[in-house]
Amino acid sequence: MAAQSFDMIVIGAGPGGYVAAIRGAQLGLKVAIVEREHMGGICLNWGCIPTKAMLRSSEVFHLMHRAGEFGLKAEGISYDLDAVVKRSRGVAQQLNSGIGHLMKKNKVAVFMGEATMPAKGRVSVTAEKGTQELTAKHIVLAAGARARELPGLEADGDLVWTYKHALTPSRMPKKLLVIGSGAIGIEFASFYNTLGAETTVVEVMDRILPVEDAEISAFAKKQFVKQGMTIMEKAMVKQLDRGKGKVTAHIELKGKVETQEFDTVISAVGIVGNVEGLGLEALGATVDRTHVVTDEYCRTGVDGLFAIGDVAGAPWLAHKASHEGVMVAELIAGGKPHPVKPESIAGCTYCNPQVASVGYSEARAKELGYDIKVGRFPFIGNGKAIALGEAEGMVKTVFDAKTGELLGAHMVGAEVTEMIQGYVIGRTLETTEAELMDTVFPHPTLSEMMHESVLDAYGRVIHM
Repeated sequence: MAAQSFDMIVIGAGPGGYVAAIRGAQLGLKVAIVEREHMGGICLNWGCIPTKAMLRSSEVFHLMHRAGEFGLKAEGISYDLDAVVKRSRGVAQQLNSGIGHLMKKNKVAVFMGEATMPAKGRVSVTAEKGTQELTAKHIVLAAGARARELPGLEADGDLVWTYKHALTPSRMPKKLLVIGSGAIGIEFASFYNTLGAETTVVEVMDRILPVEDAEISAFAKKQFVKQGMTIMEKAMVKQLDRGKGKVTAHIELKGKVETQEFDTVISAVGIVGNVEGLGLEALGATVDRTHVVTDEYCRTGVDGLFAIGDVAGAPWLAHKASHEGVMVAELIAGGKPHPVKPESIAGCTYCNPQVASVGYSEARAKELGYDIKVGRFPFIGNGKAIALGEAEGMVKTVFDAKTGELLGAHMVGAEVTEMIQGYVIGRTLETTEAELMDTVFPHPTLSEMMHESVLDAYGRVIHM
């Protein structure tokens, strides 16, 4: 059968791939997309979206328990785990079918199957019905990543779970161990802890949420401990002994190994890129620690081959993948897009309290040699936060003392994942403290704390 020819072939239909395909089609390119599992990838089906749906359920459950504070009565509060999961899967399913619709609308040819690149400019798609050959001058690899499995700590779906098992639990954990305190680990710890699981988090680094500013990590930790979590930092799970209905974890802390029993373990120790079986090495692409090496424009060094999103390395965020997808499509269509700058991409963690940040932490700004000014403002000083009953949190801003450039912003507390965007736009517009101070923030809003934090960095804070 003759090969079908396209201008651009995208491998992987996650938030990087499907967005690249849409943008390419908008620019008049003839586009094909290859996906082996589900449209929308991990993010939409097994990551960002269904976790947010589940976390919303636990947040409402938590608020129901606080009804009395708001002058309300709620009695006999309980939950139905199956119904919580069903809602979460429904949300994912709705969006998944939406992507299929977007592909049709933009006239993107969809091929379901496993892709390999037998030669430059060629993609073979293997499905149950056989193999199809596609050709294009430009190929965009958006193959994504999967959970990292550590030897001896592998998931079995019964006692030891990955994020997939944690999203479709067969039972409610009573005593839960979460290995890893990045966004994925801490979100699941927050969800199950709120629903009543006795939760322990083990983190190998010296603090939880290790990519966040140290002060924000410490604040979040204090809240998690208050909520009944046990947090073990600079600790390592050495082995898991699996018994009937229980796991004995050997945890090394301060040079000593202790054992603890759990009925469920969630492993969230990072991700590995899906680089196998694609034919990357034969094409001459460089793979370093399971990620494809690229330049700032996502070029792999192999003529016509680009890599975007998780498969191309950190930060492992859906919105980074989408932006790279748009940039690459524009490049292929002959445009001159700006490269995506990692330090201008916000990170959001939807635990309770939420955590959000953009740019450099205080420590990183100092490391880079900046002379800095730091401002802080607590939720307790904000009228809207108190009215909402969410007085625990803070906003922190880091400025270059010489130029007034906003180097970084870090937040912990209610709704900060929505607020961070103000600072993200500020950084894109190359704002200084002067513009942020001159901006009139509406009252009463949580966003006023962003203003006050800026004022605080310059000794002008009003409400503190």
